Amino acid sequence: MGSFSIWHWLVVLAIVVIVFGTKRLRNVGQDLGEAVKGFKQGMRDEDPNAPRPPLEHRPNADTQDSTADTTRTGTDSNGDRTP
Repeated sequence: MGSFSIWHWLVVLAIVVIVFGTKRLRNVGQDLGEAVKGFKQGMRDEDPNAPRPPLEHRPNADTQDSTADTTRTGTDSNGDRTP
């Protein structure tokens, strides 16, 4: 019950081919391949001189200053400010 045999997948594949047709499936595969190829090239062609945003420094709980103000203000469900 947990896994499908090869025959189940072949029936699903046959139904998909009948419903969508081979030409549309070929176009979808081609478009997906071009998108992946463009994404990879975009990641490779990163400009080394481009300014990068600074990384946020998030201190660990172990190194956090114990004198830091940990109180937070906000609003409750009625819109009133809470301390």
